[in-house]
Amino acid sequence: MKLPRVSAVVAAAVLAPAVLFPSMASAADNPQPAGVSGPDTASKGAEDQGTGQEEHDRAEVRRILADKETGPAVRAAGEKALAGTAADVRHFLDVELDERRQPDNRLKVVWITNGAGPVLKKAADKALRGSYQDILDFLKEGQFTARAEDEDRAKVQGILDDKETGPAVRAAGEKALAGTAADVRYFLDVELDERRQTDNRVMVARIFDGAGPAVKAAARKAISGSNQEVLDFLKEGQFIARAEDEDRAKVQGILDDKETGPGVRAAGEKALAGTAADVRHFLDVELDERRQTDNRLKVVRISDGAGPALSKAADKALRGSYQDILNFLKEGQFTARAEDEAANKPAPQPARPAEQPQTATGAQSAVRPAALTTTTDTTATGTTAGTTTAGTTAGTATATTGTTTVTTRPGQLAATGTEGLGWEAGGAAAALAAGAALVVASRRRSTES
Repeated sequence: MKLPRVSAVVAAAVLAPAVLFPSMASAADNPQPAGVSGPDTASKGAEDQGTGQEEHDRAEVRRILADKETGPAVRAAGEKALAGTAADVRHFLDVELDERRQPDNRLKVVWITNGAGPVLKKAADKALRGSYQDILDFLKEGQFTARAEDEDRAKVQGILDDKETGPAVRAAGEKALAGTAADVRYFLDVELDERRQTDNRVMVARIFDGAGPAVKAAARKAISGSNQEVLDFLKEGQFIARAEDEDRAKVQGILDDKETGPGVRAAGEKALAGTAADVRHFLDVELDERRQTDNRLKVVRISDGAGPALSKAADKALRGSYQDILNFLKEGQFTARAEDEAANKPAPQPARPAEQPQTATGAQSAVRPAALTTTTDTTATGTTAGTTTAGTTAGTATATTGTTTVTTRPGQLAATGTEGLGWEAGGAAAALAAGAALVVASRRRSTES
């Protein structure tokens, strides 16, 4: 507030006549000699003193207008006073300044509430509903206390909104927000750190469960150490350990692959027996080097005992770049092997002409026998029938001479030892069987007579 300065100005105005009147009395007590004209010192002194007071008042008004905190009502009244007389300026300083400051200060309180937090808004509303002294108290101190509480409560709410906040911190924070400004401040100053330490150790224990060997070892060391070691593990150590576990899993996967060559296998096993740096060096440097050596060895082994095309392709790959080696293993070897197989494939044999079936006429019918067996039998009426039977019946051939009937079926010719005959041989066999049957029948008739 500018009241002290205003009081000084008012005091100066009040004391001005007292200073002026003693000077005039002194002049009256010491009159000038007659006929001597001297300077009118009393009139000049009063004029000079009045001019100095006015300048002082106007300077004070200008200073008030230059202040950025000056409100619109004070500013308007001050500018109007400067445009007027010395009396206008003095009236502004003595009366209007304080009158205009009251509405300006109330307006300041309203402006402060724009975008304010809940505590600040509540304090401003209380001040506006109170006396002018309440307005002054709010502007001087109350607004800052309320704003600090809003900031503290916003911090606590931000902590609660964080998904990573642990259960202990969350419970204490919620309790603080339900309390006073002092409760909120105590939570931020004291409880927050204590509860975080508890939650951090719980978090390490959770990370331990289901983790790889490297993460478990690092977690076990952290949880048995200081709070700072726990923080270091959560901030960085767990990720370093997890990377080591992932690297070791990659190496183990390479070793489990049956296609992994001896060079890669030996280097990988050595790395797994070493440190995390050894494992990373194997993956970053050694793996590619050992694979190149193993792949060249694969090409050499493929070329052993290979055909000319495959041997030539393998030799070309071995003399080329590593990419040539990869191309050979991926595709080139199969193309060359197919070329060798095509060159060694025997020439195709001409197809046999199809055999045409023949049909017997007169006393026999031609059939395709599979296997023929000739048997004879004598019927009760004295008629002898020669029968040729087959294991697999495809048809019959019948020859009749007098009273003798000969029937042949496809089968095996047991009498001749012939197997798998064609149509021509089948017909001949049928004729032979028929003739044999006639001879037997003739002999029997001779014996009976």
